Amino acid sequence: MTTRYVSAGRTVTGKVRKHNEDAILVRDEVGLWVVADGLGGHSAGDYASNLIIERLGALPRPGNAVDFIETIEDALVQINADLLQAAATRGVDLIGSTVVVLVSDADYMLCGWVGDSRAYCFEDGRLRQITRDHVHGNDGDDITHFGAAPAPQAGSGVLTRAVGAEESLFVDWVVAGNRPGTAFVLCSDGINKEMSDAELDDECRRNPQPQDLVASLFDLAMSRAGRDNISAVVVRIQE
Repeated sequence: MTTRYVSAGRTVTGKVRKHNEDAILVRDEVGLWVVADGLGGHSAGDYASNLIIERLGALPRPGNAVDFIETIEDALVQINADLLQAAATRGVDLIGSTVVVLVSDADYMLCGWVGDSRAYCFEDGRLRQITRDHVHGNDGDDITHFGAAPAPQAGSGVLTRAVGAEESLFVDWVVAGNRPGTAFVLCSDGINKEMSDAELDDECRRNPQPQDLVASLFDLAMSRAGRDNISAVVVRIQE
């Protein structure tokens, strides 16, 4: 695959948590970028997020983007089963992680996610969130489901989906454009806990280069409470 992208990523523990349960993956050479957020407060969240990154980092890239998506989904389904087995073996309720994935194609970008890790697209001077958090209250009617959609769980704001949480895993996907100059921001909720979408939009306007944008986002998040682990990957399509 011809590299048409410039990207940057970073993950830090933050100012409150003792361990970093986030993990990131940057594979410009195959057009794959990932942020995974191990579930805080649960056993071995870092194990779950790092397992996702390790497995997706080892995947070969077929020529066809659809085939690559299927390969990614198959890997996540197997990881889901392995995490359920690990939790049962350790005698804990849950070992899990959210994940957001960005995949390139010659004609478009594909974004898949499970949970509340997010993807934003900055295009034509405007930022928009292209994922929809898997929390109770989001109906997801405009989302493509691979397989039947699971029933929502009770409790406003409660995470309704994660890798390692249920026997069946459902990954949602959206298609985005890939015109030159378009940028994508993948992040764990440690970013959006510390800044609004309007602030994120401002930072995207001020910092068109991924390395500069990542630095500014981390400076801003760490200047505040830094309540959670903080992770972001920024991908910009070359002119």
